[in-house]
Amino acid sequence: MLSLPQLPGRLCDGFSRREFLRVGGAAMLGISLPQVLSLQANANTAVDPAKPSSVSGGWGKANSVILLFLQGGPSHLDIWDPKPEAPSNIRGEFKPIPTNVPGIQLSETMPRLAQQMDKACLIRSVSYTPAGLFNHTAAMYQMVTGETPDKVAPSGQLDPPSPADHPNAAAHIANYRPPDEPMLAAVQLPRPMQESNIIGKGGNAGFLGRAYDPYFLFQDPNQEINLDDLSLRPEVPPVRLKRRKDLLETINAGMPEIDKVADSYALNEYYEKAYNLILSQRARNAFDLSQEPDEMRDKYGRHTFGQSALLARRLVEAGTRFVQVNWPSVANGDPNTTAWDTHATNFGPLKNLHCPKLDSAISSLLEDLDQRGILDETLVLAIGEFGRSPRMGISTSGNSNAPDGRDHWPYCYTGLIAGAGVRGGQVYGKSDDTGSTPLENPVHPRDILATVYHTLGIDPHTIVYNHLDQPRELVKGEPIVGIF
Repeated sequence: MLSLPQLPGRLCDGFSRREFLRVGGAAMLGISLPQVLSLQANANTAVDPAKPSSVSGGWGKANSVILLFLQGGPSHLDIWDPKPEAPSNIRGEFKPIPTNVPGIQLSETMPRLAQQMDKACLIRSVSYTPAGLFNHTAAMYQMVTGETPDKVAPSGQLDPPSPADHPNAAAHIANYRPPDEPMLAAVQLPRPMQESNIIGKGGNAGFLGRAYDPYFLFQDPNQEINLDDLSLRPEVPPVRLKRRKDLLETINAGMPEIDKVADSYALNEYYEKAYNLILSQRARNAFDLSQEPDEMRDKYGRHTFGQSALLARRLVEAGTRFVQVNWPSVANGDPNTTAWDTHATNFGPLKNLHCPKLDSAISSLLEDLDQRGILDETLVLAIGEFGRSPRMGISTSGNSNAPDGRDHWPYCYTGLIAGAGVRGGQVYGKSDDTGSTPLENPVHPRDILATVYHTLGIDPHTIVYNHLDQPRELVKGEPIVGIF
């Protein structure tokens, strides 16, 4: 990645990507060569990933991953796993509808996705037992890092983001599978993960160092996007930047000792990526949704989530390895406006607000990737940090719930996965008659992350060293080989 690693001592206020990419000022890229060397020397590195001794289905099939992270925890029963024969206080108000795959039903809230189910797999047995994970932040942290947090209050709340945190999957992917083109390795949009005042926990590179942070585009793609940090300043034309690069190469060529150190930290490659990214305009073009036909933008939906999904497709086409599209709401926000957290009311917000947006975005993304011939090399995952309680009006997390509200439920819920060799038109795992617990093939969130790494050709058991120089596996899970 192109942001600089942490300053010594791993301060939280190290150099940002914006500071690194904004070209101009007195020094080359605004920072001296010795300082860059010092910063790079303090970045954590991991051992090279090994190929598993026995390669199973799906290994290395993906070039890119799109994670549609539905923070807030959508109701599996009312979207992915309807239970029409369950009692009324469980099955809810929605009717099941057939899909284009015989035997697979979805809720009536997802009519467009129903026509794309031949391209996707529903994992209806995602499950884990909470260990301080009943509230959103801790559960989200586990979902995107594969680890339970070190410090969890009884409420499930966590400390703010820390350089000692476990890395988001994007960071490991940026480390082990950098792009083949001059392009951003990982992007997170359109807003951070958040519960109450805990913002961005689990969303950055943690102990790997800020060199592996994703590029954070916390803007609404349904509005005009500001990309000043991926642009040259007006007073620094490309020719002038090229002269600065040539000057730096000349200086380094005459300073063997520094050049030797630079080689050991791949500094020349680091500069090369920065220059190429800025001069190629590849990233800026990918972010330019005005290049899309109005018909395509309308199809995804003229709302934040829909345009974010479209932007994710453009990014992976341009060479980005990992795009995390967060549902555009605070996880524990108001369900009557933006949030999946339907304690206070469930059916009205799902029917009238949230599911139409999810339906247009995910169905269009699957169809679009397939028509462009890149679904086979792009893993798409749509999942939240947990599901919702099968029985309405009861408290499972200490929160109060309205009679038609649903509380948090990590014991059984559903994720959708597609592309990169995943067999479409199937259901993996099975929940019981009330959607309360898995009956077949339980899947832990760690296994889902292991599957993501597996499809990218990264062994999930690769050892990485944390900030205390302790060896850890990327994730203690196993790939779900039965979906391939």
